Amino acid sequence: DLLDTLEGMKADLLAGRVSPERLNRLATMLERRADSGTPALEKVIDEIELRAKVELAKLGLYGN
Repeated sequence: DLLDTLEGMKADLLAGRVSPERLNRLATMLERRADSGTPALEKVIDEIELRAKVELAKLGLYGN
């Protein structure tokens, strides 16, 4: 599911739009994920989660 959501995000970005629903789904999925046990992978996933939350905040949909 996570990879499918990321693929959808890629398509959104290439089309020049961001789907708030997809961003929210991505942030939620990443918050609930289990730790992979691989520090390098966790760092990348944490960065993706942060970026999704920042984009949601820019849209006024996170942190209010």
